[in-house]
Amino acid sequence: MPAFAYHALDAAGRNTRGVLQADTARAARASLRERGLHPLQLDVLSENAATSVGARLGGTLSGAQLALMTRQLAALIGSGLPIDEALAALADASDGRLRTQVVALRSRVMEGAGLAAAMAEFPATFPALYRASIAAGESSGKLDAVMRRLADYAESRDLLRRRITLALTYPALLAGVALLVVAGLMIWVVPQVVGVFAQFDQALPWPTRVLIAVSDLIRAHPGWLVLPPLLLVVLVVAVRRSPPLRAAWHRVALQLPIVGRLVRAAETARFARTLALLVGSAVPLLEALGIAAQVVSNIPLHAALSRVAMRVREGQGLSRALLDTKEFPPIAVRLIGSGEKSGRLDDMLFEAAAHQERELDTTLGVAMAALGPGVILAVGGLVLFIVLAILLPIFELNSLVK
Repeated sequence: MPAFAYHALDAAGRNTRGVLQADTARAARASLRERGLHPLQLDVLSENAATSVGARLGGTLSGAQLALMTRQLAALIGSGLPIDEALAALADASDGRLRTQVVALRSRVMEGAGLAAAMAEFPATFPALYRASIAAGESSGKLDAVMRRLADYAESRDLLRRRITLALTYPALLAGVALLVVAGLMIWVVPQVVGVFAQFDQALPWPTRVLIAVSDLIRAHPGWLVLPPLLLVVLVVAVRRSPPLRAAWHRVALQLPIVGRLVRAAETARFARTLALLVGSAVPLLEALGIAAQVVSNIPLHAALSRVAMRVREGQGLSRALLDTKEFPPIAVRLIGSGEKSGRLDDMLFEAAAHQERELDTTLGVAMAALGPGVILAVGGLVLFIVLAILLPIFELNSLVK
């Protein structure tokens, strides 16, 4: 039974998009009308049209949705259900974008495609490592076990991303609020207080003169407040769009004291966990290395992994090739080496990934513990300078009166 992507209007005139299954396009339109929808566009999800379904239906799945889908599908397949029935049960229990993707997958499976082949038509939702693992699980007959590992992998990646985001949120909010407070002081409070000193024919101390000059500049040209964040945005966009600038920034980031450790730990953890998943799913090592390297976003580390794949192809051991690059943490490389010697490479790769994630948590904790007070001290220094700039003339006037 084919699947159709539809665009329709409901009784209130709102746009509605989704996927439904029907024998023919006429039956699909009739089903939409029975649900109170007026169809505007109906496209069959054929092999040629399937690649654009994500864009037409409003995007792809998030990391959490993909992990949930994988976990549920692993449980259904593990209970003995055929893949098409497992997908049908999952579609009945889902809604929104998740149901849309599952129905589209089931349509391709019902046409005779394997699960990995069906997922290959939706590359924006199912990355290469996901499809390669599914294909290996189908060929080995261990699809449910592979999907449970995939669910663990998707959940760990989503958790890692959330930890990094949450760790950076507090200092960013603190710095933003502090800058707004200082800007408010400079624009409204300082001019009213310092204006009193203009009544006296007295030379003002240099901190007060600096404070008045900065306050006058900000009041006369408020755009200066927007300039620093605007320049930062322009710099970030330029770095993202220019490969040479991005490569230079990635090299600099690896050399920074704390940032370098964070980057190496995060990238090594992603690489090791991805490679462990693929190797454990019986994907050949060379193919697994090529796929796992795609999750490494740092350009120097990605280039190092390309050299590692070349040396492994020439017959060198994985741990030795990683060690020769001098780019990856030695402890992780030693764990990988012990896995090669013991024949438990996938288990030791998982162990290396877990070790690097613990290292990342520890480093992030130390960095955030220092960054929060650092921001507070910087803001306190600015406020102290403003207070001193206001009080110094007052002290001098009191001494003249005495």
